[in-house]
Amino acid sequence: MGGRAYRSMASAAVLALAGGLTLACGGALAAETHPQAPASPASLKAILGYPFQTNLVAAPKGGAIAWVEVVRGVRNVWAAKGPDYKPVEITHETADDGQELQDLVFSPDGTRLVWVRGGDHDANWPAEGGLAPDPDSSPTEPKLQIWTAPSDGSSAPIKLADGDAPAVSEGGKLAFIKDHQVWTASLDGKGEAHRLFFDRGSDESLVWSPKGEALAFVSDRGDHGFIGVYRGEAAPLIYLAPSTGMDDQPRWSPDGTRIAFVRAPGDGGPPEPILTESPHPWAIWVADATSGKGAAVWASGKGLRDSYPEVEGQANLHWAAGDRLIFLSEQDGWEHLYEVPAAGGPQKLLTPGDFMVEHISFSPDGTRIVYDANTGDAPHDLERRHLFGLALDGSAPVPLTRGEGLEYEPASAGDAVAFVEAGPREPTRIAVIRHGQQGRQTFSTGAGADYPTASLVTPTAVTFTSADGLTIHGDLFEAPGGAAKKPGVIFVHGGPPRQMLLGWSYMDYYSNAYAVNEYLATHGFVVLSVNYRLGIGYGRDFQHPAHAGFRGASEYQDVQAGAKFLQALPEVDPKRIGIWGGSYGGYLTALALARNSDVFKAGVDFHGVHDWPDEMNKYMGGPPKRYEQGDYFAARDVAWKASPDADIATWTSPVLLIQGDDDRNVMFHQTVDLARRLQEKGVSYEEFVIPNEIHGFLRYQSWLDADTATADYLTRKLDATP
Repeated sequence: MGGRAYRSMASAAVLALAGGLTLACGGALAAETHPQAPASPASLKAILGYPFQTNLVAAPKGGAIAWVEVVRGVRNVWAAKGPDYKPVEITHETADDGQELQDLVFSPDGTRLVWVRGGDHDANWPAEGGLAPDPDSSPTEPKLQIWTAPSDGSSAPIKLADGDAPAVSEGGKLAFIKDHQVWTASLDGKGEAHRLFFDRGSDESLVWSPKGEALAFVSDRGDHGFIGVYRGEAAPLIYLAPSTGMDDQPRWSPDGTRIAFVRAPGDGGPPEPILTESPHPWAIWVADATSGKGAAVWASGKGLRDSYPEVEGQANLHWAAGDRLIFLSEQDGWEHLYEVPAAGGPQKLLTPGDFMVEHISFSPDGTRIVYDANTGDAPHDLERRHLFGLALDGSAPVPLTRGEGLEYEPASAGDAVAFVEAGPREPTRIAVIRHGQQGRQTFSTGAGADYPTASLVTPTAVTFTSADGLTIHGDLFEAPGGAAKKPGVIFVHGGPPRQMLLGWSYMDYYSNAYAVNEYLATHGFVVLSVNYRLGIGYGRDFQHPAHAGFRGASEYQDVQAGAKFLQALPEVDPKRIGIWGGSYGGYLTALALARNSDVFKAGVDFHGVHDWPDEMNKYMGGPPKRYEQGDYFAARDVAWKASPDADIATWTSPVLLIQGDDDRNVMFHQTVDLARRLQEKGVSYEEFVIPNEIHGFLRYQSWLDADTATADYLTRKLDATP
């Protein structure tokens, strides 16, 4: 829902930061490890040269797929058409300029591709004045732009207009967002772009009707929101069952007569408590697309597990064949798919089990679902992703992939399913499985042909126990040989709704982190990547623990337990433990150094939060203006005590601070402020500031420079021997 009304402001502050045997001493390996001997260690530059595929999509009527491939910062659009699915390069970019290629969409007939160039779509807020990121410090101001090209690569791409979030109708009409309004332009590049219609709200989530005669959209009005329908210049806009609620995710029925959507309460009522989580109930409505009259066909319960899901795709609402609605809910404690008749009726659980369903794709005819989930028949599949097929005929899900690799982000292409695959040492690539056939076809563009796969290690799944008895999962990276006693490093991911996997991640930020951990492991360190509470993959209750984050930092005890686990390993020097992480991982890195410099001897803090009350002000705007204050002031006190700044007095270990000064997730002031505090305290710190970079660095060179500084710093401070 764009995250607008389905979480408290307190939750939003956390979510903004954009994957065995247990011993009382903190844990031991869940399974015996036998690190393989890698080839000669590769350079960091070579390891960071991995190919990465993203934004995989299929044509609406099947038979073609497209994706974006990134290699050393150079982004290009690729496409492949069935039945042979031979890759064709659509764009021919050559520069590491940090200009993203995103929002890939096919025309309904699959003959044309449309995409967005520029900006950043990884949960970064717009800068003041709506400036697009300029990570390579170009003297020419970058703009968000709509581009198009034939999907067979037969002619060069052309720019259509400045804008974002394109949607193409059955008849080939383009709609997109510019300045929070709906605009249009001709797909042949002729004529000028113009606003399609006026709406008083902030518009988003454009969805054309099946025949292309009408456009549904979300009209965000601040404390409430409507689903609108545009049918042409001569007809007034229709708003579906308007209310004080917040509506989102419009989905057309196959015949184009109705629209299903998600509704949650609008932003009002007595202030929610900040220090404890509140339920966020929601409902699914269906309305007539012409009259606007509608009714609820399903409603959640009112418990915490019934809350609107804060996971990939959120409700994942879809109108399937047989007049059924498919959606995702966490009501049984796990992220699962459910089915309900579009006319209303009892719900049906489609994906039972102790695992999470994450990325979801529907067949063009709406009769089948393909999804990835962290389950399977191999040991430790909770730390992987595999594909499953589900025919909507009452049958049980069927595994499509299995083993010790990872498969995720499926795109259903009619006769086949395309997806991204990776391994513990092999970086990502595109693959295709054809219905009714064994095996898979993998695509190679040549980008990964010289990748130093043999020089990497295979991480091992481990578990250990936190002080309060919670079982924590982690990935251990280590190579045999080297010093008898190696320094240990804790890695903490950001998010925090993320999960580090036993292989390359589907998120570029965490593929970078995975590559760095691989480098450290082959250059004299033992690395433990900690999947602390607040992360995904281990159930809703694990993701929503009590007293976490600014509510008390309960997740920090998981970091402490990870350090004890490392210290207990015979190959690790317990007096040389370091820590690094980005975003929320930067926060936990700073917290570890502030509270336990006796354990953590050095750290690298990428764009972390250091002052929770200051960060809360960004979302909450200071004390409530209403008479009722709720627990605002008590929450600020707790949030301060959960901040690294509050423990500066005990911070003695050195730290490297890294951040781009155009960061829109965590304000750059968080690092400026911490640096002044460390300077006054006399703590040794170094800085690596990247002008004009954002939170998730957009340039390969930015990552290479920052990661090199990270590895060098940890090597110097922890005395590692490659």
